[in-house]
Amino acid sequence: MSNVFIIFQTNEDTRNIVEAILQDNDAASVNEQPAMVRIDSPGMLRIRRETVEDKMGRDFDLQELHVNLISLSGNINETDDEFSLSWKH
Repeated sequence: MSNVFIIFQTNEDTRNIVEAILQDNDAASVNEQPAMVRIDSPGMLRIRRETVEDKMGRDFDLQELHVNLISLSGNINETDDEFSLSWKH
């Protein structure tokens, strides 16, 4: 199974997003660099709005992900409550 990945700029907002991703994706792994953080996951990766809001302590619109997004791989499926990457069609 191929990995999907998402890469964010490193800052205070993405720290909370990365924590939320790791909570919701048991198989995900993190590669932290000085200015970016990459999260790899085998086959699928989910970002749940509710989990990000819990980590940030405020409302969060998943469209805010794009402010700090550098790159990603996988097919995107996006709703108001979840942003996911996978290799499923």
